[in-house]
Order: sequence, then C-alpha cells, then structure tokens
Amino acid sequence: MSHSRLGSALHALGLLIVLAVALFPFYWMVTSSLKDQTELLASPPHWLFVPTLANYEDIFADTKVTTAVLNSLIVASSTTVLSILLGTPAAYALARFEFRGKADLWFWFISNRMISPIVLALPVYLLSRQVGLLNTHAVLVLIYLTFNLPIVVWICTDQFRSIPRDLEQSARLEGANQFDIFWRIYLPLGLPGVAVSAIFAFIFSWNELLYALVLITSQGLKTAPVVATNFMSGYELPWGKIMATGTVIVLPVTVFALLVSRHMVRGLTMGATK
Repeated sequence: MSHSRLGSALHALGLLIVLAVALFPFYWMVTSSLKDQTELLASPPHWLFVPTLANYEDIFADTKVTTAVLNSLIVASSTTVLSILLGTPAAYALARFEFRGKADLWFWFISNRMISPIVLALPVYLLSRQVGLLNTHAVLVLIYLTFNLPIVVWICTDQFRSIPRDLEQSARLEGANQFDIFWRIYLPLGLPGVAVSAIFAFIFSWNELLYALVLITSQGLKTAPVVATNFMSGYELPWGKIMATGTVIVLPVTVFALLVSRHMVRGLTMGATK
C-alpha cells in the first residue's frame, strides 16, 4: 500500500473515531428514551430491545415540558433576532470606521465571554428584583443579550473586514448612502458570518441553565433545561423521562443547525484559505 493510501486510510479512521465519539452520547440519549426503566438499568446494557414511546407519552401528558420548550423557543428566538439586529450594525462600524475608544470597545467585546456567569448571578438577581423583571421572559432575553451580542459583533466584524473596500467605493460612486452599502453589500456578503453567529446565539440561549434557574421561579415560565432538572429529585430517578426530555430539547436546535448548515460551513471556513 502506498504512503498516500495509508495516509488516507488513517485519516478516514481518525474521522470515524471522532464521529463515533461525538455521536455516541446522542445515540445513547435517544435509545435510552425508548427503553423502559428495567431495560435502562440493566447491566450489562441491552443493545437490542423493544422500543417504547411510553416515556414520551408521559412527558407530553404533562404540559410542563411542552410549555417549557415553548418558553425556550420564545427566549432563544427573541435573543437571536435582537443580537443580529443590534450586533451587525455595530460590527460594521467596528470593521469600517475609526473612532475614539474603538480599541477599548473591541477589548470589551472580546473579553466579555471570559467573565464567569456565576459571578454575576447574584447582582443580576438583585437588580432584576429591584426593577420588577423577575419571572419574565424579558429578563432572560436581556441577560442573554449581554453574552450573545459580543459573539455576534466579534464574528461579524471579522467577516466584514474580509470584504474588499473597493466594493464600498464603487457603490459610493454610484450614489449609494451608508445604509445602502451596509444593507446591499456588507450584509449579503457577510451572510455566512451572520448565520454562524445566529446559530451560536440561539444555542447558547437555548441551553443556558444558571440564569434561567435563578431568575425564573414561576412554573409556567420555566425554560426547557430547568424543567429537565426537575426530574432529578427523590430516590428513584426516571431516566427514561429525563432522556426523552433531553431528546425533545435537542431537536429544535438540531433542526435549526441543519437549516443553516450551508452558511455555517462557509462562515467557519471563510478566511481559512486565501
């Protein structure tokens, strides 16, 4: 076997191992959601079993899960839309204009994600209680914006910087104003970066647990990750319901990622090659 074929075979083997490691937790979660409690606790685990939808019937019989998924959808979608609406113009300004304090502002956007959320949990709770925002969707959207907006600005700024300035100058010669240049040139050409940042904003908002647990105590407003943890109480854990709830929580994010996967791949690979 030539060296090139041996290298390709090892490359393929490495990819298969990485793919198996990445997908096995999802496989285990989905298959566990289709088992009864006896099959779940069997040792060694049963790889062949008769699937049952009893766990899904149980969680959907109680409206807590469906309501929580709807709450997560409202919060994550609102956060994503606001992050894109506010973040893309800010990224355009940082990419194309020079102004006082730009370096400090850029450093804040980059360093924002370095702050541990647990450090801010108590101040955010006290401030939210003082202004009457506890137990509302708005408080989660606002706090998630503070974490997701820097990500959108960071990714989109790099994306807009890669667009040649000649296009902007040509548009100005044609009479385009600043908004036209942003809307008709930078935004379409920077769409892969916008899509990637939207995916990250949606996933981070969808999966967030700490602030949703601290700021929301009303049962009807709890998000999906919080409701999933509610099953973990008592002496006997209903693993089947927990896995079924986890599968339902993961499904919208997976569908959203698949819908924008084409732009996501372009956005992640843009700039990797010249």
